[in-house]
Amino acid sequence: MLLKRAMAAKLVSLATGFPVVAVTGPRQSGKTTLVRAVMKKHRYVSLETPDDRAWATNDPRGFLARFDGPVIIDEVQKVPDLVSWIQTAVDEKRQPGKFILTGSHNFLLMQGVSQSLAGRCAILHLLPFSLAELAGRPPLNLASPLPGGARPCRPGPSRITLEETLIAGFYPPVRAAGLAPMDWYGSYIQTYVEKDVRAALNVGDIEAFGRFLRLCAGRSGQLMNLSSLASDCGITHTTAGRWLSVLEASFIVILLRPFYRNYGKRLIKAPKLHFLDCGLLCYLLGIHKSDELHTSANRGAIFESMVVSELYKNFANRGERSPLYHWRDAKGHEVDVLADLGSRQVPVEAKSARTVPSDFRSGLDHWRSLAGKSSGRPILVYGGDEAAVREDVSLIPWYAL
Repeated sequence: MLLKRAMAAKLVSLATGFPVVAVTGPRQSGKTTLVRAVMKKHRYVSLETPDDRAWATNDPRGFLARFDGPVIIDEVQKVPDLVSWIQTAVDEKRQPGKFILTGSHNFLLMQGVSQSLAGRCAILHLLPFSLAELAGRPPLNLASPLPGGARPCRPGPSRITLEETLIAGFYPPVRAAGLAPMDWYGSYIQTYVEKDVRAALNVGDIEAFGRFLRLCAGRSGQLMNLSSLASDCGITHTTAGRWLSVLEASFIVILLRPFYRNYGKRLIKAPKLHFLDCGLLCYLLGIHKSDELHTSANRGAIFESMVVSELYKNFANRGERSPLYHWRDAKGHEVDVLADLGSRQVPVEAKSARTVPSDFRSGLDHWRSLAGKSSGRPILVYGGDEAAVREDVSLIPWYAL
């Protein structure tokens, strides 16, 4: 099943103005499928192929000279020096959309792009499917989440339950190819995550890294305490910081930085950790069935991470930098997510319950009392089905993100 990706139009638009467009993202997020489906007139070459990789490594000028027209170069991070030669080719003949590059190693690809292709290259981050893409509709508009108080319809692809959605996650092989989530995520970790991290950081003790990954999963939805994480894993603070940076650059985790505007309160300045995909998170937590998720102490954190991820995709699919933060003061008042839309900051709370909790306004009201007119209408995303505006708060069912 080939689903239309929300980023397709942005990719075409950027390719009409920039000579190089780089599409990064986690492995198996659909980068190759997207660029080949959208850029049909481009030739295609993958540096995963040993012959092409050897040619690009040993004779980069000759490798690029074979392409008279526009070309897609897949997994370009396999030959990092090729980016410098692409710069030379672009400077000799500036042709819009000449090179479409893809790469799973954001930390390797971005290093080459920033050094060699600054001003010549547009960058997109393709993430796993969003709920909106699965339903074939536009994503939630944070500035106006319920125009006219309309109730969003429940889309066909999202007829599965919330618990089934959280366990399946959003990677294309699970959602489009129908592979069993637990089988696929186990293979994904062994084949891609551990392999990529070993290649990037030369990690000798892969068991320690696996333990680190699972400890991070147990802290999803929590404030990041790197010293505690390092201690529990039996590694140094420096090593924990390096490993966490690679997980973030590999699009495995998201670190929500704190919103620093001071409203006369002492604020918590630690970032908040979230996993980008709830299916991978459930696998790492050992949650394999819906019944297990119903009773899991991590249910709320998993749901919150899904909400953060969907909001993150909302901006990434438009080619925009994420404006998402969290806010918490020293007295424990907090807002799960703050979307900084410029003149307004929209507070978002995530509650996995199917009914709206009676205290749903507490954190939102405290934030609005401090933010005043700069606060947009608060949003509560919850595990139920009804959409409404209650006491000036937009109630959004999970599937409408």
